[in-house]
Amino acid sequence: MSHDLFPSLISFEFSASVPLFVRDAAGEHRPAEADQVLLAAQRLLARRVRGSAALSSPALVRDFLRLRHGALECEVFAAVHLDSQNRVLDYVEMFRGTVAQTRVYPREVVKDALARNSAALLLVHGHPSGLAEPSLADQALTQNLRTALSLVDVRVLDHLIVGGSVIYSMAEHGLM
Repeated sequence: MSHDLFPSLISFEFSASVPLFVRDAAGEHRPAEADQVLLAAQRLLARRVRGSAALSSPALVRDFLRLRHGALECEVFAAVHLDSQNRVLDYVEMFRGTVAQTRVYPREVVKDALARNSAALLLVHGHPSGLAEPSLADQALTQNLRTALSLVDVRVLDHLIVGGSVIYSMAEHGLM
């Protein structure tokens, strides 16, 4: 998951001379608000990610996660549920915390994986500070979740930490 297309978009600036339009309830077109554009992008990426071969399209998954976690003001822990062929079954935001931490309950993660008949998970959480480096608590949590999920034959493929536009992969850094 090292290929990254998003940094090229960081310098993109919305130009008022080329507005984007949305259709309102009355069917009239009007200039779109920034949050409407982001919401539409999230929906589009979610449709593309769901049912796709997640591991063969890491840039798509990363773009989706940046949109979902990159600008959040609090930590959110989520799971990307995968089937036995590593296709995305679902994306679930499981826990919300504060600006510096969130409480994650391994029992609930296991229950959620079983309810969705997941074969594997990608764990995800954001660091509102913008620093994507994992803390010792992040590393310990990852190991606890891997142990708990392995008891029910669910593999943890990676734990991704989103810090603004940067995504840190624990698997890529040998922490899995």
